[in-house]
Amino acid sequence: MLVSHIFGSDKTTVSVATGQNDFYPLYMSLGNLHNGTRRAHRDSILPIAFLAIPKAERKHADTMAFRRFRRQLFHTSIAAILQSLKPGMTHPEVVQCPDGHFRRAVWAIGPYIADYPEQVLVANIVQGWCPACLKFPTKLDSEELGQRRARVHTEALLETFEPATLWHDYGVVADVTPFTHEFPRADINELLSGDLLHQIIKGAFKDHLVTWVGEYLLQTHGDARGKELLDEIDRRIAATPPFPGLRHFKQGRDFKQWTGDDSKALMKVYLPAISGIVPSEIVRALSDFLEFCYLARRSHLTDSTLAQMDAARQRFNSHRQIFKTTGVRPDGFSLPRQHSIEHYLQHIRNFGAPNGLCSSMTEAKHIKAVKEPWRRSNRYEALGQMLLTNQRLEKLSDARIDFTARGMMSGTCLSTALAGLPPPLPSLDTSLPASPKSNQELDYDDDGLYEDYENDPFEDNEVYVAPGEAEAPNTGLQPASSTGLTTESAGVSPDEDDDEGIAVENNSGHIADGVVLGERVSGFVVLACKPQPRYPHSVEDLAQHIGIITLPALLARFLHDQTHPDFDSTHVDIEVPPCPPGIIRVFHSAVAVFYAPSDPSGIGGMHREHIRVTPSWRKGPARYDCVFLGNDPSAPGLRSLHVARVRLFFSFKPDPSFVSPTMGAAVPCALVEWFSLIGDEPDEETGLWMVQPDLNSDGRRELGVVHVETILRSAHLIPVFGADPIPPYLKSHDSLDSFQAYYVNKYADHHAHEIAF
Repeated sequence: MLVSHIFGSDKTTVSVATGQNDFYPLYMSLGNLHNGTRRAHRDSILPIAFLAIPKAERKHADTMAFRRFRRQLFHTSIAAILQSLKPGMTHPEVVQCPDGHFRRAVWAIGPYIADYPEQVLVANIVQGWCPACLKFPTKLDSEELGQRRARVHTEALLETFEPATLWHDYGVVADVTPFTHEFPRADINELLSGDLLHQIIKGAFKDHLVTWVGEYLLQTHGDARGKELLDEIDRRIAATPPFPGLRHFKQGRDFKQWTGDDSKALMKVYLPAISGIVPSEIVRALSDFLEFCYLARRSHLTDSTLAQMDAARQRFNSHRQIFKTTGVRPDGFSLPRQHSIEHYLQHIRNFGAPNGLCSSMTEAKHIKAVKEPWRRSNRYEALGQMLLTNQRLEKLSDARIDFTARGMMSGTCLSTALAGLPPPLPSLDTSLPASPKSNQELDYDDDGLYEDYENDPFEDNEVYVAPGEAEAPNTGLQPASSTGLTTESAGVSPDEDDDEGIAVENNSGHIADGVVLGERVSGFVVLACKPQPRYPHSVEDLAQHIGIITLPALLARFLHDQTHPDFDSTHVDIEVPPCPPGIIRVFHSAVAVFYAPSDPSGIGGMHREHIRVTPSWRKGPARYDCVFLGNDPSAPGLRSLHVARVRLFFSFKPDPSFVSPTMGAAVPCALVEWFSLIGDEPDEETGLWMVQPDLNSDGRRELGVVHVETILRSAHLIPVFGADPIPPYLKSHDSLDSFQAYYVNKYADHHAHEIAF
């Protein structure tokens, strides 16, 4: 078998305040690991070395000799580190695989993960040139294809031309030998993979397109009016309704220190914010670019996906010309990070989905492998202490895996000791019957019904773990009881506040919100563990309490539809029996678990999110999230779904004497406001579907009751702001009640992009 090794290097700073402490780790992973394993941060990327960072006095720092020495030191160091792999690249070695079998393995150098400055160093080219092709730096935006760089061609150039000619005409540094020349079947120009984080997200989007939009407004409308329009964009971004995993820009985007997560968050909300302020061509350019980016960031790519990416790239190249004609980019788009888009189709054909070869993984590894070990050191010659810390952490991780395989990690020391004790003798005192709990320990609700919520398998703040369920369709909806997920198998309890969580391990070893450990299962939605107190338990009283007096009639129609599945619910004038008496419980959230491998997820690709429906969120205003519901499975994209806003989560247990035995159990329900699509196609300018709230004869929003199992997941709606400025006092919690039309934001996350097209 062929075993390719993936490498990545990136310089990082652990502390600026204490003297600019820089470290230069070199990471390695195996190419035959599943893409989701690397993205799930499961110790699949390991630091194998810390490269030297040469220093020089100021008078020598910019000399040609010192730059040559720094380059050659880098390549020589990596070549020496990888020497142990060289014999196995030509002669197979017998190795034991994780499944216990022995196989003959041939080593190979695989993709190299690096941002553009690092690619310049690794590929041994001149700054401003493309590491993949021979296009001139001033013609990177030309339509003709550039000749691909290759090791054989570079060697022929070195034998033919002088160093000055190589530098100016081919962008090749002649006096340094790349480390790949030491190994067979290794061509660094072919091994450099695309970098989504620095090339696409932070580069082409944040540093280029967002900056160009600002320059266009200032140049076209003048300094004063341009700043007013930029402030209007910031107000629109700040007024975006909340959504699980979405960062809220309370003051817009006007801050100095941008991270990769900030740029990703801005991509999700920027397009609707500029629509109506900038020309249609700019909006279309942003829309085409986002389409290309979200397609490229998927975990599963097909020939059809590549065709869509290429079409989006061509449309983007056409629409971005407005920045050139308006004078924002008079010299064109000959920029390495803009040009890198041209090579992504080839990168995908070579190495697969690029989200598994992104520098965001090595950036995240800096925290565990560099920054945290540095903080644990005493700061004096910290590198040796950091290496020792990493070694010990790896040994502890290996020991845990071994102990788990031996069954030593199940239970606790106390449970094991108790299991080894002999059974107790029967009690001689039989005057009192044995009881699992005393009367004081039993948890009764207001109606005298015992409810043991602490053992509920779907706690609102738990991470769910699938214990080996079989694969199921992505949009399948099953009752929660069919999944077999329990909090006992979850093992971790992250913070419930998950709206801005990131899928990485925190300091305590817990997995952040959004990640579902274990294998793939069918998607499901369940209500929170505990009902909310201080709500009436009868339907009529609850209707008065929440101010929706039509709740009993809506619930009666829902129960009638549940017991009469052949009934045509569109005939609203048909009289249905009144709502039977029963006990109603109110919940402020639900948990949706679904298959979304392109979003933060575990090895099985499962992702979870909270759907919030509460009159006070974080001790502030109310929050009522929107959802997707199943409609027509045979239709494509959003046409197969309903869009609604949840106003109430509740369970209703009807009195058995008034209903059929099949309705005896508590039914999880949701009271929703309905939205309808505007038009038969997405908006031509933004590429987003538009919806509007359904209104009844009184001008109020149409309500309905649905079963929780019909909910697929959360939906994100962003107002159609139009060309008029929004009021400065408008807040994000008011947006869903203040506009007549909304965009269905398919860029809220990757799963939404896959289903809301």
